[in-house]
Amino acid sequence: MSALTLIYAGLFYAAAALLIGGLGYKIAQYARTPAPLKIPTTPAPTTAAGAALRVAREVALFESLFKANKWIWLFASLFHAALLMVLLRHLRYFLEPVPAWVAWIQPFGMYAGFGMVAGLGGLWARRFLVERIRYISTISDHLMLALLVAIAVSGLAMKYVSHTDIVAVKAFMLGLMVFDLQPLPADPNLLLHLALVAALMAVFPLSKLLHAPGIFFSPTRNQADTPREVRHLAPWAAELEKH
Repeated sequence: MSALTLIYAGLFYAAAALLIGGLGYKIAQYARTPAPLKIPTTPAPTTAAGAALRVAREVALFESLFKANKWIWLFASLFHAALLMVLLRHLRYFLEPVPAWVAWIQPFGMYAGFGMVAGLGGLWARRFLVERIRYISTISDHLMLALLVAIAVSGLAMKYVSHTDIVAVKAFMLGLMVFDLQPLPADPNLLLHLALVAALMAVFPLSKLLHAPGIFFSPTRNQADTPREVRHLAPWAAELEKH
């Protein structure tokens, strides 16, 4: 087994552990954090089912962003939709046999890479062109966008600039999942792409990308607007009242 294969296998095992462990820790932390006040952004639904539907619309359609800024909503929707399609397309590297629907979406997922770059370009441009956004933007914001752009561009380069042995790549990925290491092609563009993906996996639990699971725990979105009908009492406040 080559040193290159061992290095990248170890890299992905470490990145996966950081991603799963970090996400699990942050989600548990979000779940334990009390919401001491009723603070749904109005107008808000008055039932739990309505609040759940509101969260679903926020996740699927970015409803509040659409109301706030149509241009940012356009670029954000383009990026997220393209990212989803790209991730679904990559399932072919982790499934054998490949489901028919995964095979069917391959052409769409390929072109979705350009949508990712376009969406990220628009979101990154606003951090330079919009004064109030430029003022609050930090180095980490720019680095995260640069990382995502680099992942998308390096992935497209493997399709349109320098091809790699995707059969060997799939064998490597399938082997990783069952701890049966297979040789990884020594293609520079592939190695760069995989290293960038591993870096994203590792930093994800520490980054602002945590808005992905965080939206489900946002009290401004997941609370029903019932302050008059039901008294809102955080668990720690209820314990204080008992004593």
